[in-house]
Amino acid sequence: MRNVGKWLAYSTLGLVIALTLLGCAGGAINWNQEPPYSLVLAWGEKGSGPGQFNDPTGIAVTETEVFVSDARNGRIQVFDHQGRFKRAFGTAGDGPGELGRPMNLTIHDEKLYVPEYMNDRIQVFSLAGEPLEIIGGPGDGPGQFNAPGGVAVADNGDLLVTDFYNQRVQHLRRDGSFVRQWGTTGKTGKGAGEFTYPTDVALAGDGTLYVADGYGNRVQVFDTGGDFLHKWGGPFALGIYGPFKGWFTTATSIAIGPEGNVFVADFYNDRIQKFTAEGDYLTAFGSEPDNPGHTGMAVAIESDGTVWSVNFADNRVEKWQPD
Repeated sequence: MRNVGKWLAYSTLGLVIALTLLGCAGGAINWNQEPPYSLVLAWGEKGSGPGQFNDPTGIAVTETEVFVSDARNGRIQVFDHQGRFKRAFGTAGDGPGELGRPMNLTIHDEKLYVPEYMNDRIQVFSLAGEPLEIIGGPGDGPGQFNAPGGVAVADNGDLLVTDFYNQRVQHLRRDGSFVRQWGTTGKTGKGAGEFTYPTDVALAGDGTLYVADGYGNRVQVFDTGGDFLHKWGGPFALGIYGPFKGWFTTATSIAIGPEGNVFVADFYNDRIQKFTAEGDYLTAFGSEPDNPGHTGMAVAIESDGTVWSVNFADNRVEKWQPD
């Protein structure tokens, strides 16, 4: 009987481990709670002309327009919601109004905030494309950046910025002055509040901060006081990558929907995943690449819940709506 008891104990332990590895712990239940979204519109191809892209890396939307980071072309392109080209601004360079690989975009108070991977700064534009100000610069000191990837803007104008190679998230005042940081500068980590090449941030309506911990393959969540709340992605959100539901293989962008749901671009898995605010898996959708590479690079949510994404491998914009 004692051996039988040991066998049952080991079997139970094995079942728990198997369920964990299938995504039932540390992030999400491994089945769809909602139907996937359908692709309803797409446009773009590789090139440098209007409506063409060379490695699109970010997207933001208003009620009437779509803004796209056209990274290697060093510009922002703007379209209407039917994909018709309207204007472009920026050119490759490091001067005011020039762009060095723009990344995830954020619109706040009629301004466009553009993190620049190569220029180590945040540049702010009017929605018409007029350069307004530059925040930060290269370095690892307070208020400096080493390849910023994403920015969120609080109601009071404060900035939350993912500082990719510095392995941290910085909180700055609207003038760029330093408030605090999460993570240890230059040091990766798998614990709560530690990062492995963080890529993007988003603020919920109540001020909760969501961080796409890029190569940490997870999402981390902090309250309005900056305290860690929870994390998800793979077994116990320890940085293990994989293709299962609720897991990530490089989380490159994050956005909050109008109902508080969290959308994450899961780049190497070619998909966008949708979660509750607590990290419970809801559904996933995406495009298989037509060209070498991967697709699900960046995501933005319209006020009516429509999802917009950029397909990195195929150099196009995609619009998704729930079935």
